[in-house]
Formats: sequence, structure tokens, C-alpha cells
Amino acid sequence: MQFQVNEAEVKRAQTPHNLLISGLFLLNLLMAPAMLALKTGMIGLLLPLLSTGTLIFYIYLRSKKSTVWFVDAHWRLSFKNSRWMMLGYAVTAALIFIAWLVSMTAHEASMKHIMWTALTRIAILPTLAGVMITAISEASAISLASKREVPDKLVDQQAPSRAE
Repeated sequence: MQFQVNEAEVKRAQTPHNLLISGLFLLNLLMAPAMLALKTGMIGLLLPLLSTGTLIFYIYLRSKKSTVWFVDAHWRLSFKNSRWMMLGYAVTAALIFIAWLVSMTAHEASMKHIMWTALTRIAILPTLAGVMITAISEASAISLASKREVPDKLVDQQAPSRAE
């Protein structure tokens, strides 16, 4: 649904989407491989997780704030899109736990290391898929904001006040 909003509100509505996309690329697509290259181990992968989690938590808190309805709707949309990222992290965490269990069954230390390395590299794929899905969703949401639109589902869930 399209709304009559000024250019300043359009820019403010694009802010959460730009913030999330920037965070995804900086914190996940750049930082996570850097942690792998620096061989910081699984502890190093916690930094992108915690950073992204903090960003998503900020977007969640801001999505609960009430200002201009159009801008607020785009903060809610940004949080809704970030759930793909959180799902990717959850699946990755489960797969890393399974990788840890499987690697514990190896009798030789070298085999244990090989299994752990191979399985954890595979386990990171759901997070990468979550990043890509979220980035595509957010790019689409930026376009919606510039067209002064809000998805009908969000309008149905929380209709704007008559004054807007």
C-alpha cells in the first residue's frame, strides 16, 4: 500500500534497511571470513554472531518505538527480515553442535581435527544463506520505502492512524 509521505520520512524509512544491509556485509561477509583466515577458531566466529545479534536487537528495540507510522512500519519490516538471519544462525549453531558430537567419536586426534574442520565449514552455510536472503529482502524493502510503500501484511497487522 502506498502512502503520502515527504522525502525526509522516506529517508528515515530507508535507515533501518541500510543499517541492516551494512551490518550484514560488514559483520558477516567480511568479518567471519577474516576470523577464519586469522585462525581464531570457533571463538572468533562468536564476534560476528554477537555483533549481528546486537544490531538486530537494536533494530528490534527501535521497531517498538512509536514515531511516524510509515517510518515505524519500515523498522518493523527490517526486524521481520532479520529473522532469516537469526534462523540461519540457529541452524548453524545446531549443525556445529552436531559437528562437535561427530568429531568426538573419532579415535585419532588428526581425524578428529579433519572432521571438525570439514563439518564446521559446512555448518556455516545456513548463516551465509540467511545473510543472502536477508540482504535481498532488505534491498527490496529499500525500494519499497523509496516508492513510499508498506507491505499490505504490515498495514493489516497495524493500520496507520487517520491523522497520517
